[in-house]
Amino acid sequence: FFFFLPSSTPGKMTRGPKKHLKRLNAPKHWMLDKLGGVFAPKPSSGPHKLRECLPLLLVLRNRLKYALTYKEVVQILKQRLVKVDGKVRTDTTYPAGFMDVIQLEKTDEHFRLIYDTKGRFVVHRISRDEAPYKLCKVKRLEHGKGGVPYIVTHDARTIRYPDPEIKVNDTVLLDIETGKVKEYVKFDLGNLAMATGGHNCGRVGTIVHKEKHKGAFDMIHVEDAAGNRFVTRQNNIFIIGKGSKALVSLPKGKGIRLSILQEQAKKYASG
Repeated sequence: FFFFLPSSTPGKMTRGPKKHLKRLNAPKHWMLDKLGGVFAPKPSSGPHKLRECLPLLLVLRNRLKYALTYKEVVQILKQRLVKVDGKVRTDTTYPAGFMDVIQLEKTDEHFRLIYDTKGRFVVHRISRDEAPYKLCKVKRLEHGKGGVPYIVTHDARTIRYPDPEIKVNDTVLLDIETGKVKEYVKFDLGNLAMATGGHNCGRVGTIVHKEKHKGAFDMIHVEDAAGNRFVTRQNNIFIIGKGSKALVSLPKGKGIRLSILQEQAKKYASG
């Protein structure tokens, strides 16, 4: 008779969080090929959630094609050539997320991470004039020690003594260098918004109606520039402009999602 003893004591937990991420379990919007290896880069802890970010490794290697391998990405980052929101980042798995500005000073290039109409991250090239600021959604508004009011934004920033008019769900225009609020946009009807979650992720339109549901999720009705309407949860709405004018440039498609037939017709028309 052979007895197989378990390798570890039953009931004993492993120490700490998981350090690996299987490729098939990686977020679909990273667009990694299924057979390109067993593992995917697991994002470090940081300002954005694991499934709502794009590690710097994928930005430099898979999107911008500045490197062919992981080792080359390490060499680029260790030369302190890449800045995210004005700060040098050397971590290959640093989680860059929605509205983050990535700067490559050596090539004088600036990019903003933003969703396309299919809800996937686009490393969107922006001008030098647009690089010094970013938009942040207000997640919390509270009072700290000594009654100091502060807001917490979607990218985990704490901003003390904000304008008393700023409330939860509003958007603030932040100067990246100083960390100060330059401007804010209210969460109001008629303002331009982008869906940052759910089935309509990446779509852009003006808010036309708010639905309150006690004990459930508040719903927001949005109409895009083509006249199409969609409804999503309030948590998924990110205000990006006053009236119909966006405060940041938008990627190809301008947030208008086409149907499969419209896409097909466009493809045939272009050649």
